[in-house]
Amino acid sequence: MALSLPLSAARGDLPRRLAQLAAGLTLYGVSMGLMLRASLGGNPWDVLHQGLARHLGGSVGTWVTVVGALVLLLWVPLRQKPGVGTIGNVLVLGAAMDATLSLLPAPHALAVRLPLLAAGILLNGLATGLYIGARLGPGPRDGLMTGLHRRTGRSVRLIRTGLELTVLAVGIALGGTFGIGTLAYALAIGPLVQLFLPRLSVPAPAPTATRV
Repeated sequence: MALSLPLSAARGDLPRRLAQLAAGLTLYGVSMGLMLRASLGGNPWDVLHQGLARHLGGSVGTWVTVVGALVLLLWVPLRQKPGVGTIGNVLVLGAAMDATLSLLPAPHALAVRLPLLAAGILLNGLATGLYIGARLGPGPRDGLMTGLHRRTGRSVRLIRTGLELTVLAVGIALGGTFGIGTLAYALAIGPLVQLFLPRLSVPAPAPTATRV
């Protein structure tokens, strides 16, 4: 599978974009750890990761990495090309999540868990804006969605909903935590990304003028 790097990456903004990507991916993993520690339900993929960890052993972060790598393999028949951000997504998220879980004790009081959940969702929206805004490649799961959209002609909304519901159902069946946090994430993440992404996106290069 060839690694794709946008042509604009050769510009002087590449160091900034790489730093923004690294910050976004790290904070995304931290946000996942915060939501998991709240024990009120995570996003559908994390419900799956948690269920896999409970049944097959290993840390939740390890399964974030394993599932990300497996999803990336599905890009091959879809003829998707990963970017630097795609590979970084696979390598960084799980490690950052496990580091957060190792440093943050599990709270018991609901008065602590609710703000923890809210902080995790807010940070997730910010982190998404950072790593997508760096324009260095989508995450494996987002790339799977866009690849299926391109190959099948089905709407992005339909494919995204189908993927999310499928992994959520499998995660619940495996014992992953599903709850108010899952619903809160589903309702809040779209508006949050819409808020942060335009403010954090690195401007695309202007087209090169052609002399006549």
